[in-house]
Parts: sequence; structure tokens; C-alpha cells
Amino acid sequence: MPETISIEKLRTDIRGRVIGPDDPEYDEARTPFYGGIDRRPAVIVRVANDADVVRVIALARETGLELAVRSGGHSIPGHSVSEGGIVLDLGDMRAIDIDPESKTAWSETGVTAVEFADAAHEHGLALGFGDTGSVGIGGITLGAGVGYLAREYGLTIDDLLAADVVTADGEVRRVDARSEPDLFWAIRGGGGNFGVATRFRFRLHELPMVVGGMLLLPATVETIAGFIEHAEAAPEAFSAIANVMKAPPMPFVPQEAHGKPAIMALVCFAGDAKEGERALAPFRALADPLADMVRPIPYPEIYPPEEEGYRPTATAHNMFVDAIGVPQAETIMKHVQSSTAMMGVAQLRVLGGAVARVPNDATAYAHRDRKIMVNIAALYERAEEADTHRPWIDGFVQAMRQVNDDAAYVNFLGDEGNDRIRAAYPGTTWKRLREIKARYDPTNLFHLNQNIPPAEVGAA
Repeated sequence: MPETISIEKLRTDIRGRVIGPDDPEYDEARTPFYGGIDRRPAVIVRVANDADVVRVIALARETGLELAVRSGGHSIPGHSVSEGGIVLDLGDMRAIDIDPESKTAWSETGVTAVEFADAAHEHGLALGFGDTGSVGIGGITLGAGVGYLAREYGLTIDDLLAADVVTADGEVRRVDARSEPDLFWAIRGGGGNFGVATRFRFRLHELPMVVGGMLLLPATVETIAGFIEHAEAAPEAFSAIANVMKAPPMPFVPQEAHGKPAIMALVCFAGDAKEGERALAPFRALADPLADMVRPIPYPEIYPPEEEGYRPTATAHNMFVDAIGVPQAETIMKHVQSSTAMMGVAQLRVLGGAVARVPNDATAYAHRDRKIMVNIAALYERAEEADTHRPWIDGFVQAMRQVNDDAAYVNFLGDEGNDRIRAAYPGTTWKRLREIKARYDPTNLFHLNQNIPPAEVGAA
């Protein structure tokens, strides 16, 4: 049986903040980004440094309580909070040290993507994370990091030079290509399975401005297929996230378009403004835009503003496809129009570019050759609606499937079972990750994640 925790004693041992169920900030501290998750941990520790992290890991070992690790709290299945367990919250570890001469930075992992972007922008530099400003850089980096700059500069992990990781034995390890290279390989896509990453060293890129923002187009079979065709042919400096959905009743959307299929595209051109305008021209020519907010902006402004207190509740499925032409566009239109959710959406991302130039086995993210990532999602108001919309998701996925595997990007997985986790790590990647897990976390202390179990001793 797990032991109980003395909150008062823990406060004497920890430099950071210790939050218990009786503290006024407890409810806010235990609430993750996504809705429908209501778990009550025994304690939340907002660690201040590596020593605090070591102590919390030891506490989890000593008590047998489940350990959750939180950076920004954006885990889709809610892995950043444990029912009755310990939450190790990195949110107070926010130091960023940028070296403009070497174009590198050390950052603690409680920093959010937009906070890092703002700090780097002061020096005319940038680094690609995801597409949400409030995401913590800890989780998104460990999962690989697919974002607006991926085609031009690669995944976040492709700019990761080193990391400080506290492993299950309480050791603080500096890992890079030369020091503990197997662990360095594993944390680049293997998620939080191998320890608590407290600090990252990144390579940065000169990028004071981008051409970016939202382009809203009417969705038809022709505009969907055309958008993907242009995205595949565009310069690598161009990336886009095309959300095909019913246009929401927002102020910038013409009233006559409300509720009708639209492509809400978030686009980013990482380069010269004139070149960016040329790259955008084919997309704008697909149809008269319903809204066009694309313009030269500082890179941090690429992150859309987030409504305070917004907690999306959704059911989703992530997959890869080889092509989206007219037949697939017809499928997308049919399913988006038939959704009964508050929002039914197909999110399309053309990959390639710098992502694909890295070998599949160079990091634990092993989908380098995949061409298009698709997220199919239903957003709704109440968690109990999940089962209502699952058949729509399943039917949509089956209609879009083009390959035999069920491969996925691990950061976009929900609570979908072991087979889906296994599919996120194809080929020999899974076996190698399990072997490394057995060396650094043989008891699976770090299991509240998309879990990679340690290889069994003596297993072939």
C-alpha cells in the first residue's frame, strides 16, 4: 500500500512551493489545459531546482505514490496530473539564458513556447516548437516538436544540443551526442519515459520576422485539394496548418459564412516578406478569402492569442497519409459537414523539408518520411459526450486511411491503448527504447505518459 505524505515535512525539504488539497491554489494548480480531466493529487510540488526534482523522485520511490510530471499541462490524456499521487510541476523553473554570438540557449523546462519565442526574438532569433503558445517546452520537446518552422529547420529535437535529465535513481545527468548518447537519442521523441528533463540547450536561427497569420478560405473539394497541392510545392520556408471545419461565428468571419465549411489555415513563411507574399499568392488565388490576416509579423506573434480559462474537451485521432487529392478532399467535406459536435475538424499538415532529411533512426521520432499529418477531432462542451462523437471519428479515420499501419505522432495521442503507443515507434525504434528504458528506469517509475515499458531482463 502507498504511504501517506506529510505536507508540512515536505515543505521543510523543498525549496519550491508545496501545494496540498487544503491550499487555496490547489484547484488551479491541479487543472490541466484540456477539459474533462478532474483528478485530485495528494500533493503538487512546484520545484525550484534540480535538487527539488531529486527529492520529489525519491519521495515517489519511497511512498509508492504515482508520479506525474508537468511542464505546461498540455498532455491530451491528462498525464500531467495524477489521481492521489504526486505532481512534479516544473512551472516555476523558467530561466532562459541566450548566447546571441553562438546562437544557442539554455532554458529550463517550465518555460512556455511563447515565453521562449519572446526571449529569443529580443536577439532576432527563433526556434520552432508547436502551434500553441502556452504549451510547456518540456513535453513538446521530448515528444519531438512539430511546429511552424519544421519544414525549414526541422523538429524541435533537431535543434536540441543537450539536456539535463534527472533519472529514476536520482542522478542529474548532462546528456548530449557524446555523453550518454543512448539516453540523448531516446529523449528526442521518446517522451517523458526516461526521467525529468529540467534544462535544454538549443540551437537557434536568425529569424526576426515572418510572414504569418490566419488565412480563411471557403472549403470545397477543389480548395482543399489545391491547398495541399500548393503546400507540397511551396518553398520549405512555408508551413501551414489547415483546419477544415465549419466556420465559427467569430467577428472576423462574414455572417453568411457562419456554419459553412471553411479552411482555417495558420500559415508561416520563415523568410523575406516579398518572398513570403509570392509563396502565399497561390493559396490566396484558390478562392476569395473570407478573412486574410497574413502579414509580416515578429515570430512570437505566430502564436494565436488564447482565451483565459479556455479548456477544450475533445476526442481525436492522429494519423499519417501519403496524399490528399480530390478523393480525400471529398471524404473530408462529407465528414466535416456531417459532424454533430460543437466543432468537427480535419487538421492537415504537409511535412517534408528539413524533417525528412534526418534519417528515421537518428532520433526516437521515426516518421521522417511521412508526407502529411492528419488530426481528426471532435470538440464538445461536456466530457460525457465523448462516446457520442467516437463513431464519427472512427468512420472518418477509416475513410482517410491509406497505409496499413496505425502510426502516430506521440504528442498527439490520447488515451488510446498500448497498440497505439507501439505504433508511434515503428520498426526497431520500439525495441531500442525499451532497452534504454530498462537501463534508466527499470521499475517504470515514469509510467504516467505514453508508456514505453522497460525490456524484460534476459528477453531476446
